[in-house]
Amino acid sequence: MIARIQKSMKEKDQGFTLIELLVVMIIIGILAAIAIPVFLNQRKKATETSAKADVTTIGKEAMSYYVDGTLGLTIANPAAGGTWTLSTTTPVAVVTTGKLSPGNNVGGTATTGTNFCFTVTPTLNGAQAWSYGQNGLGAGTTCP
Repeated sequence: MIARIQKSMKEKDQGFTLIELLVVMIIIGILAAIAIPVFLNQRKKATETSAKADVTTIGKEAMSYYVDGTLGLTIANPAAGGTWTLSTTTPVAVVTTGKLSPGNNVGGTATTGTNFCFTVTPTLNGAQAWSYGQNGLGAGTTCP
């Protein structure tokens, strides 16, 4: 061990050069510049996926109700990420309830079995809202 240290001192082996360190730092910076935006975008995509799943569940519950029911429906969501309640308008009766994903708000009404629209809007800035109507799922607050 001591012989190796003495040999290193004789050859004046002093480690990495400044250029080598700068090249490594530049490579790490380039990789970070590529990776960070990709990871930041994943949160928005996950929020949109949860909104899409929530509105699909609510829309399918409404469609199931309209197999036999004919009254108009309303949906209530007391707090973002809370429990939503689908109920008839007149007389007021709860049809079904469900859990909304954290950070999502829901709204919409249904007047008949052929005309309804429910929208789930994420509270995350820049995340897409999703709607579900009699024609299925669509992006935005307007039903397809």
